Amino acid sequence: MQDRLRIAIVGYGAAGQAAALFLSAQGHALSVYEQAAAPGPVGAGFLLQPTGLGVLARLGLHDQVLAQGQRIERLHGVNRHGRRVMDMCYADHASACFGLGLTRGSLFTVLRDAYRDAPRIHTGVCIEALSEDGEHLRDSQGGVHGPFDLIVVADGAHSRLRQGVSQQVRRQAMYRWGALWCLLPAEQWPHRTELRQRYGGTREMIGLLPVGQRADRGGHWLTFYFSLPGEQVDAFDAAGLARLQERVAALWPEAVPLLDGITSPDQLHRARYRDVVLRSPVHGRMVFLGDAAHAMSPQLGQGVNMALLDAEALADALAATPQVDVALQDYRRRRRDHLAVYQWMSRWLTPLFQSDHDGLARLRDVAFHPLSRLPLARGQMLKILMGTKKAWWR
Repeated sequence: MQDRLRIAIVGYGAAGQAAALFLSAQGHALSVYEQAAAPGPVGAGFLLQPTGLGVLARLGLHDQVLAQGQRIERLHGVNRHGRRVMDMCYADHASACFGLGLTRGSLFTVLRDAYRDAPRIHTGVCIEALSEDGEHLRDSQGGVHGPFDLIVVADGAHSRLRQGVSQQVRRQAMYRWGALWCLLPAEQWPHRTELRQRYGGTREMIGLLPVGQRADRGGHWLTFYFSLPGEQVDAFDAAGLARLQERVAALWPEAVPLLDGITSPDQLHRARYRDVVLRSPVHGRMVFLGDAAHAMSPQLGQGVNMALLDAEALADALAATPQVDVALQDYRRRRRDHLAVYQWMSRWLTPLFQSDHDGLARLRDVAFHPLSRLPLARGQMLKILMGTKKAWWR
């Protein structure tokens, strides 16, 4: 029988929630810490890929998320002249394959409701550091928690615990680009099964993703996002809103009516992104999951997907051996190659859609879609989209 471990989970986003479900099902004693006084979703709607849906199916939550989300069959993007840049259909990989547009609130609620110990989460506790003995955690008020046999760090892209193991950080940088986003009613939008994007060179990108239902309101919804340089996102004000509305009218007139209800810059949320690469996600008895381990540009749409896969891999590694140290090295091996591929692609593909290099936009607009029609390239692109791409040597 597997040993019952004392496990701390720091952070209750997608990675922490999924880890809590997997590890509690294995019988471990969990202590979950969340700095928010009232835990809830953070961030825009997202596109859940088939691999992430597979993880949720293992947790018995496949039907619940399908009921909340919107099935997505196609990704379609054009430039300001209407030239196709991206046109990919899940069915080209397999007839039953699809993505799922989902709000963060819906996923959070489904995962929380499935965790029977959710009422006993330690909320309003900001974990700041690992103690010298590697078994205890210290919070911002001086409190000490533990001891623990294993500490799962899932406190997001701005992880505090990651700052304490700087020797493990290979790369940690803020992307120069960010985004403004909000949720909009989808009733009048005709492309209910497609993620649609418009590109203004590499300096502007608009997206509309159907995300199904909201946890707090009725109806069906879209995530609207507008990619801009980070300094413009940070300084967004009434004048910025007027410019945004002008640019939407110029780049995507069909989308203008959707924004009729947006009259204040405060109705749009700001998002900035980090590029994080760790030498190893394991430090002693501490393991990093999700954005705490590998935050990257949202261009590939894999953030939540990767978080769910991390939680699954950790649970499988712990199930395979009672020795924590051995299990953590097994976890590192399970995730190493897959993550390396997506981190590399995120870093090199992002400038084609978010950068100051106009020449890259011309190259992208001429070559990206024709290349994607070639059989070999199309197969690889579909694997990237679905989150199944492996390193070439695998």
